[in-house]
Amino acid sequence: MQSVYIAGAGSGSGKSVVVLGFMEMLYGVNRQVGFFRPIISKGVEHDSLTRLIRDRYDLPFSPEMLYGCTAETAGHLVAAGQYDELLKMILNKFKMLEEQCDLVVCAGTDFDGLVPSLEFDFNADLANNLGCSIVVVVKGFGRSPEEAIEALYMAHESMRTRGGDFLASVVNGIDPEHAETVRTRARKLVPESENVYVLPRQPALAMPTVGEIRQALGCDCLCGDGDGMNQVVSNYKIAAMEVPDFLSYIEDGCLIITAGDRSDIILAALAADVSSSFPRVAALLLTGGLRPAENVQRLLEGLRRTKVSILQVPTDTFTTAMNVNRIEATILPGDERKIAAALGLFEGHVEIDELRGRIAVRHSDRITPMRFEYELIRRAKLRRQRIVLPEGSDERILRATEILTLRQVVDPILLGNPDKIRRRISELGLKLDGIPIIDPINSPDRARYAQTYFELRKHKGISEQMAYDALEDVAYFGTLMVQTGDANGMVSGAVHTTQHTIRPAFETIKTKPDVKLVSSVFFMCLADRVLVYGDCAVNPNPNADELADIAITSARTAAAFGIEPRVAMLSYSSGSSGKGADVERVREAVRIAHARAPDLKLDGPIQYDAAVDIGVARSKMPGSEVAGHATVFIFPDLNTGNNTYKAVQRSAGAVAIGPILQGLRKPVNDLSRGCTVTDIVNTVTITAIQAQVNGSTAPSNP
Repeated sequence: MQSVYIAGAGSGSGKSVVVLGFMEMLYGVNRQVGFFRPIISKGVEHDSLTRLIRDRYDLPFSPEMLYGCTAETAGHLVAAGQYDELLKMILNKFKMLEEQCDLVVCAGTDFDGLVPSLEFDFNADLANNLGCSIVVVVKGFGRSPEEAIEALYMAHESMRTRGGDFLASVVNGIDPEHAETVRTRARKLVPESENVYVLPRQPALAMPTVGEIRQALGCDCLCGDGDGMNQVVSNYKIAAMEVPDFLSYIEDGCLIITAGDRSDIILAALAADVSSSFPRVAALLLTGGLRPAENVQRLLEGLRRTKVSILQVPTDTFTTAMNVNRIEATILPGDERKIAAALGLFEGHVEIDELRGRIAVRHSDRITPMRFEYELIRRAKLRRQRIVLPEGSDERILRATEILTLRQVVDPILLGNPDKIRRRISELGLKLDGIPIIDPINSPDRARYAQTYFELRKHKGISEQMAYDALEDVAYFGTLMVQTGDANGMVSGAVHTTQHTIRPAFETIKTKPDVKLVSSVFFMCLADRVLVYGDCAVNPNPNADELADIAITSARTAAAFGIEPRVAMLSYSSGSSGKGADVERVREAVRIAHARAPDLKLDGPIQYDAAVDIGVARSKMPGSEVAGHATVFIFPDLNTGNNTYKAVQRSAGAVAIGPILQGLRKPVNDLSRGCTVTDIVNTVTITAIQAQVNGSTAPSNP
């Protein structure tokens, strides 16, 4: 397999976005993808791109394996005329890493002046010596279409003279209005065998965050260390005036640079940030090594919650401003907003399937967690669904909504009081412009939904007024949006109970024609595989007929998400050895399931060890095509299933995605009240895919 070398054609190309996009694309479909940098400044901990990739993809390699040499070593070798020795040193370290991987993504040098003589030609030589396909990233920021095309032409000519194996070219940062022009002209310029992609300028990626400024300047943080580090800095202001004049110059997202003893500026900036009549302040940067007055420090320490970080540097104000001006935006580990924006940009303008096919990726038969997550995002993006989130004011819901929007996974709809939700969005510093926010109480659709609910439930004694009153509840309102086709699916439960979330669906959406009951599964993401557990959340004591129904439905769910279903009907006994009512119930469920789905690979009763371990399977159930290879596990009751999934989750460090409800005509899914932002993103993505499988559609406006 051929590894990939991503080289910038000059400084400021923004190749970090392309590197991140390639890692996301390749890591999801390979057993092991490595990452390598030929030259870094000092060490892995000082290289933000290496730290980002290492942390996000949990690379199991020592830091020394991720780079060829330091800039100091490279400079000495070049100065001594030992260019070939430098290439050999980097090649040896690269091959040591490549031997442990399916392929390696290599990120070229940064043109940061550490080794001036090593520029684009060095990257071309190195890529050839490493045997990598080359991806060239050309700077488009601040360039006209003609200048960008000329830079692309020069990069191609330089590569061709060295016999480089081109995979693709990326022109990054073009003004959106010129993107199509550049794309058309670029494809005429290069051979048809080479792909050319154009990434339009994304403002959120072009501006540094407070955390990036802190890292670049080595600032001390006096206040606001946390989410405030991810605030984007759109501009900076030097505060030297008196407060009344200074306030006239504040702009949204500004970094205020002032001397550390200007207590009046510090307090005025904090007051302006919380005021609804002034723009948002990103951070304060105090200069001269001066700390605020003692009482002001006490006041800052007593602030319970502020998103305005206060940083301190020893340099004077002029020097500090010059240093800030030289900072280039990057992506730091843990900055989920920028990561989501970068991936959304890459995935929205690069033909992923075509590019991935050209890299000759070897697909693993076993579905790994990373591959599973990658496929979820990819499939959801193919045909975006409208997913309603009733708990619109919850912080986790809002943060997940921003990530889903930035990556263009779904089209979310938030329910709740619009004023409160928008205020919460502003407090968190999120970008959710254009997201529909619907208040069930005042919605013009409430009467229409109430009439639908009344028609469905009047046989249960529900009056029209009772139906109208019920639609004040966000769970009922969201469910009726799904029922009427105004949304494709619903995800709730971060605040509400499971019963509150799913009862409206049981009353209105009902089950599919060939399904007898609603059940649930968890996707259990272990270290090297993804398994399906059912039912661990809904049915306490299913009888044999219900167990068979759960097994067949769970197998369909597994297949819908790319997992080949091999179903193990679990019990405390394997095969025909055990006796007792519980074992007989499972045995009868197996018989019923075989009758209903004769082509399904299903076996039982079987113990868990025989289901997953080939050695145990040979002795307990020889000849079974499921034993030792099971991917879908059906537990005999809720007590067993719920405890088992939690035991595996906590003891084996598995990621449990779910519960995912199955059997409903339209998808509604429940969250745990202890869910994380990642849990919400995964559940919403799965809900969108369920909606795709069901073939549901929704109008463009709810």
